[in-house]
Amino acid sequence: MSLAKLRDPSEKALGVMLLAPAFALLALIVVYPIGKLIYNSFFDLRLSGGSDTFKFVGFANYADIWQDKDFWNATKNTVMITLITVPGALVVGLGLAMLANLPFKRQWPVRLALLLPWALPLSFAGLIFAWFFHTEYGVVNDVMRRLGVTGAGDQTMWLLRPNWAFAAICLTIIWKTSSFMALILLAGLQMIPKSLYEAAEVDGASKWQQFWQITIPMLMPSIIVALIFRTITALQTFDIPYTMTKGGPGNATETLAMLIHKTTIEYLDMGYGSTLAVCMFMLSMCVTAVYLKRIGNSA
Repeated sequence: MSLAKLRDPSEKALGVMLLAPAFALLALIVVYPIGKLIYNSFFDLRLSGGSDTFKFVGFANYADIWQDKDFWNATKNTVMITLITVPGALVVGLGLAMLANLPFKRQWPVRLALLLPWALPLSFAGLIFAWFFHTEYGVVNDVMRRLGVTGAGDQTMWLLRPNWAFAAICLTIIWKTSSFMALILLAGLQMIPKSLYEAAEVDGASKWQQFWQITIPMLMPSIIVALIFRTITALQTFDIPYTMTKGGPGNATETLAMLIHKTTIEYLDMGYGSTLAVCMFMLSMCVTAVYLKRIGNSA
């Protein structure tokens, strides 16, 4: 490019020049790590055994995944957590958003209550709820005894039984993530013109009819955006199950992210761990593509 064109670039050249730093940064922090991850997945790369091994194995790691029971168990747990917590967080978040959108005289306490669970670190939330569901001195068992739900000597082993532990983790994730959904939906609710509700009242529509005919259709773009972010983070769930159960009892609550952590950090098998990470990345991309297609169809 000549000096004259640099001094007075065209709109296309100016756009390329302005976007070049962003593309370079994106390639540095996103494209290169993903490319390196895919590259490592074709090698037997282990850092244990006294000497590093770096042997090209092609698609052998991917073939091993199909026979890996731990992978399928972790994938099943991850999908189940996603299917349970994403709709749960959406329903609770929508209720919280509508509550925060009511014409209170002082709205800041309600909105501050929405921010606190979202701002709380994931691992800290897991530790808090691990104490809540503790068998001996947990708050949940104490409340159940006081309400007469269980006997004085009965203790529900929440985190020591597979089904109960899974339910406790899902409840914790819903509590933690519903505030994030509520914040996005609250912004969408405030964009709905009040004149639509006033016109509906004049026509004799009930509150329930207004909710389904006005609120939900007008809020759908915000709902889709919230679902995209929440689903991707749900597929990458790690902190809360790890701090609450470490994947136990056994591997009943082990997620795909926890299996990747165990393979790479504890077993030091970088090649197979990279393969697992690629599978989780592809799963996230497939789910995101479904959502984006839904957005395109509704546009």
